[in-house]
Amino acid sequence: MTGVHGDLTRLSLNQETIKQWSLPELAEGCVKAGVPGVGLWRAPVQEYGVEAAARLIRDAGLTVTSLCRGGFFTAIDPAERAAALADNRAAIDEAATLGTDTLILVSGGLPPGSRDLFAARERIADALAELAPYAADRGVRLAIEPLHPMYASDRCVVSTLAQALDLAERFPAEQVGVVVDTYHLWWDDTVSTQITRAGAGGRLASFQLADWITPLPEGVLLGRGQLGDGSVDFRWFRERVDATGFTGPIEVEIFNPALWARDGAEVLAEVVDRYRTLVL
Repeated sequence: MTGVHGDLTRLSLNQETIKQWSLPELAEGCVKAGVPGVGLWRAPVQEYGVEAAARLIRDAGLTVTSLCRGGFFTAIDPAERAAALADNRAAIDEAATLGTDTLILVSGGLPPGSRDLFAARERIADALAELAPYAADRGVRLAIEPLHPMYASDRCVVSTLAQALDLAERFPAEQVGVVVDTYHLWWDDTVSTQITRAGAGGRLASFQLADWITPLPEGVLLGRGQLGDGSVDFRWFRERVDATGFTGPIEVEIFNPALWARDGAEVLAEVVDRYRTLVL
């Protein structure tokens, strides 16, 4: 259960939701709004300085609930695969410095000229086998995020929670978990069963919220909607995730240029209001 209605103790704001804010503005805004968690992205954190970012968030009394992103494991070329593994080790180190135990993975799409989804997924498993022990030694769990099938060709051949769990379950639960993101999974009529499976195995590493809006904008990566503006039943998802015993953060992650063009404090106040009315 989430506790008292309106309680924000589990709410986390992903940095990309209010991309127009600097890291100091993000920290200040979350403190003022009573939002205790933040999800961070590697590029702006690297620009600010990883250690400086960790100090800033820690001094503000906030918790880093996730770092995005690692992954892109599906290349065939040996040099490309080696570069991807090196970059993921760096991402794991950054997550550890930031004090988060969750590195979100976008696993990668089909390599140029390939149509073999099964082979691509096996290369993901091979990469996880190399990286999971490295991450575990640093207190970081790898979190496989299934993306909507429309991203399978170029971004992520892991399209369902079942596929993500099939990969994760090859490894210890404390090393590899999965992400439940409403934007990517709202359409799947097996998702309730798979959430239960994830919970039973201790695999739920991250729970993220964004709405599905139609018509899809040009460039679907930036097509996530503010909570309540689309087709997703957020309370339904939250109740099923809670039923597994998961008590971790609930992270709002929205990529939307219309939100980025608005005043950040106004957007955050709207997120908090929608969270209270639609999620809790």
